[in-house]
Amino acid sequence: MEIGLYTFGDVGRDPVTGATVDAQARLGNLLEEIRLADELGLDVFGLGEHHRPNYAISSPATVLAAAAAQTKNIKLASAVTVLSSEDPIRVYQQFSTIDNISGGRAEIMAGRGSFIESFPLFGYELKDYDALFEEKLAMLMAINDGEKLTWPGTEFTQKVEGLGIYPRPVNGSLPIWIAAGGTPQSMVRAGAYGAPLALAIIGGEPRRFAPLADLYRRAAEQSGHKDKARVSLNVHGFLHEDSQKAADIFFPAQKAVMDQIGRERGWGPQSRAQFDASITPEGANFVGSPAQIVDKILGLKEDLGFDRVTIQMAIGIIEHSEMLKAIEVLGTKVAPELRKG
Repeated sequence: MEIGLYTFGDVGRDPVTGATVDAQARLGNLLEEIRLADELGLDVFGLGEHHRPNYAISSPATVLAAAAAQTKNIKLASAVTVLSSEDPIRVYQQFSTIDNISGGRAEIMAGRGSFIESFPLFGYELKDYDALFEEKLAMLMAINDGEKLTWPGTEFTQKVEGLGIYPRPVNGSLPIWIAAGGTPQSMVRAGAYGAPLALAIIGGEPRRFAPLADLYRRAAEQSGHKDKARVSLNVHGFLHEDSQKAADIFFPAQKAVMDQIGRERGWGPQSRAQFDASITPEGANFVGSPAQIVDKILGLKEDLGFDRVTIQMAIGIIEHSEMLKAIEVLGTKVAPELRKG
């Protein structure tokens, strides 16, 4: 099993200390976190694309390119690339460039994104939400198939007549994961492409996603891609040697983020009791001691059948020193136990 991390590069005010973390500070700290994850032998580090004032990463490829030059083994992925508002050719060129800098360690995780700022920013209409993603994903997959692209053009993609897309990846093609939040249509789409599935679980009971993972695998098998089917579980969480300390560090930062989203989307503030319920063995948040997190992940593996787990530990503003400790715990105490299973 692969184990790794992902983040959006949160900036803003620390809810505990009141200190402000700006984009320059966060990106500097982030590169240190990626270097540490690489040194500890973690498998993958993903960066999400957002266009909001509380996130420093609007261009994952730029930050990943910097990380590529400073690491040796860790896979470097977007988490996610908001493909609906991107040019598939430019996305592919950027990540193929990272792949060459890193010696074949780049991955694309393509998704719709959880926020909508990129649509008006780049001149797209929300009414075209589904068509934009479907057409651009099809084009991205075609680019990955070979050096020369012949593409008929669609409503939201340009016509290309036998032109080369360069540079090419080190191994000829890139891993392109399809990120999904839990709709059956997304499961079937990923399976039909034979693409690995990144399943985001940020609420509810993780075990309830098992039928969707099964649907994905059935779609892959029916499309002749059974051997290509892979599932990544993308979750929120935090680690500390002491489980109570893990919860106490993570809760204020996570609450600040979720409460802000709640104000935008119409749900109430999170209570500590709700949070504590979410970190139980059946809850969505993977927060606790190494033994608790190992037991929780292995307990879900039989039902969900995943091959990779990535944890978003940097939700909101968490003290950098505590983040480094958490990464060390993940790399030295959790990852070795998970790989045994």
